[in-house]
Amino acid sequence: MKQQQLQDSITYLKNKNIDTPEIGIVLGTGLGKIVNDIDIKHEIAYSDIPHFPEATVEFHSGKLIFGTLLGKKVVVMAGRFHLYEGYNLWEVTYGIRTLHGLGIKKLLISNAAGAINLTYKKGDLMLLEDHINLQGGSPLAFANVGEFGAQFTDMLAPYSKHINTKLKAIAHQNDITLHEGVYASVVGPQLETRAEYRMLGLLGADAVGMSTVPEIIVANHLNLEVAAVSVLTDECDPDNLKPVNIEEIIAIAGEAEPKMITLFKELITQI
Repeated sequence: MKQQQLQDSITYLKNKNIDTPEIGIVLGTGLGKIVNDIDIKHEIAYSDIPHFPEATVEFHSGKLIFGTLLGKKVVVMAGRFHLYEGYNLWEVTYGIRTLHGLGIKKLLISNAAGAINLTYKKGDLMLLEDHINLQGGSPLAFANVGEFGAQFTDMLAPYSKHINTKLKAIAHQNDITLHEGVYASVVGPQLETRAEYRMLGLLGADAVGMSTVPEIIVANHLNLEVAAVSVLTDECDPDNLKPVNIEEIIAIAGEAEPKMITLFKELITQI
């Protein structure tokens, strides 16, 4: 059933002339405006793609964009899926499997996260070099997963060292603060308690968010070269915690967006 549904989605998109994209991009908070630089050939609403989930988060647009960016064919997910929307992990990662079926070889991901490491500040960027999965499940834990790839996927190096090295060099050349750290993925949508922030720090997390890790696991399952960058939108200091202001978080992400776009655009010229 899963295999057939996925093939239906891929066939539908290929019949729309979405052919041989080189790079897949998941637009999280802080990267949305990169679409302004894409020579767009096709935009397809998720709701029009057979079996595709629909984005329900108000600031996620929910469409697939195909075109060229700096001479490279790209396919972009403008809107991702989260466990907190009520989706299961197969649905959360359905888009990644679809992009792979369309032919991508590399996957670039962005997200918004809270800074657990208190030397990191609001508006800074963090390059993911490892992660902690605290979502209580795996997107590979289903019957017949072997039809899609190796069941016991190795996660020794889930993030491409090759791409990360390039991103660090680009950040240095452009005077962009780019930390490198560990991202903890939780279910949400509630934010963490003070005790939970303390726990995350003890576990070795530098940042916390509600996405990305399932996508990374599936990318590794499919042998995709993958990298991810977080925009840090709040500082999670358990001893000085303030009420969450979602409008402020979105504003901080907007201010960081030009830095994120610079990183991704220059990277795309090099890979």
